[in-house]
Amino acid sequence: MMHQKSFSYPPRDEESEQASNSYLMSLVALIAGLPLPILNLVATLIFYTANRNKSYFVRWHCTQALLSQVSLLLMNSVAFWWTFSIFFDEKAISNAYFGYILTVLLFNLIEFIATVYTAIQTRKGNHISWWVVGSLAEVICKPQNAGS
Repeated sequence: MMHQKSFSYPPRDEESEQASNSYLMSLVALIAGLPLPILNLVATLIFYTANRNKSYFVRWHCTQALLSQVSLLLMNSVAFWWTFSIFFDEKAISNAYFGYILTVLLFNLIEFIATVYTAIQTRKGNHISWWVVGSLAEVICKPQNAGS
């Protein structure tokens, strides 16, 4: 799901802390607003916006954290509205529903573990790139100059 790769420069302690905080922001939002999937994305988006002019290392990790929250929002929103329709529209609970809910729970658990691991490693100055969203972050986030 993720791999460690070298970064073009060793990040300073301040950069490592800011990059690590981009992942922790989603965890804090998760605890505060568990039933509402949009809160994680909003918290991460605010942190991303506040740090978009920082160093490349910080911007890259804020971008990766934001992209991971977008993917979670999509999956969790479907699960939320499907569950909502079962309770309020009296739709039948099907095997497809249970399969989807189990998939979403597994995906959320993996993302939670990956987020904690990445926050710890990033705080140490290690560059962790996730399998899909890391590649997207590479495309979206470009270095402004060689020293940033």
